[in-house]
Amino acid sequence: MELIVQPADGTKPILAAIEQARETVDIVIFRFDLKPVEKALEAAVKRGVAVRALIAHTNSGGDKRLRQLELRMLDAGVTVTRTADDLTRYHGKLLLVDRSELHVYGFNFTGLDVKSRSLGVIVRDRRVVNEALRLFESDVLRQEFEPEIEGLVVSPENAREQLATFIKRSKKTLVIWDPKLSDPQMIRLLAQRAKAGVDIRVIGKVAKRAAGSLRAQKSPLRLHVRAAVRDGNEAFVGSQSLRALELDGRREVGILTKDPKVVKRIAELFEADWAKTELGQKEHKVGEKELALTEAAS
Repeated sequence: MELIVQPADGTKPILAAIEQARETVDIVIFRFDLKPVEKALEAAVKRGVAVRALIAHTNSGGDKRLRQLELRMLDAGVTVTRTADDLTRYHGKLLLVDRSELHVYGFNFTGLDVKSRSLGVIVRDRRVVNEALRLFESDVLRQEFEPEIEGLVVSPENAREQLATFIKRSKKTLVIWDPKLSDPQMIRLLAQRAKAGVDIRVIGKVAKRAAGSLRAQKSPLRLHVRAAVRDGNEAFVGSQSLRALELDGRREVGILTKDPKVVKRIAELFEADWAKTELGQKEHKVGEKELALTEAAS
């Protein structure tokens, strides 16, 4: 597994994946304005790669842009399907290459998002890749999807259950990036874990009712990531916030991983972001003062 960190990595991992494709590229789009990526998809078609794009039926930017994107893709030889309208949004961001490599992003295919704090993961585990392919096919055909494995977090089918379990299993620490943490059940679970002694920190916005049990801070960067690390040994990266709509009413996709290198890197990144927040800076000053007093006493 590999970690993608925005804004540091930009479009490089996306372009590299498409450019290395030899047989197939399957892409799920909610928002899209990256011309280099569009050109890479066109080039893939020209060299004989079967490119399929599943484009959301709607987003807040309006249907006109989505329709224009659909027409451009069709003109380039891409097989295009629009998602169903049974869910409020189809908000997942996926890229599948040669049916052997899966990219799950917290960011959209937009210039603004790749310049924001966000994360993505590249997965080559055959079981997970096949599960994502089944999800892609189900959404293309507008059929029901029944999850068969743990680890691929899919809203609304299994996200609430898997993320609730992720929270419940925290013993010492839980750090979270979330632009809109507001789901009542998840807030109750977080409050219970905090009461049990788990140190919980959030970069992003939380509902007022959660303020008493969680330490939350504004992000030092524009935030377009949903990610968490539990006890330094398991991480979540995906497109769903801990709010009811994204757990129960939209198509969202994420990954749970225990890959040591990936988990460690995400945890380090959170600490670096936290250190730049108002509370993080205060904690640093207090730590320096305590260290100075300790050294003076010794």
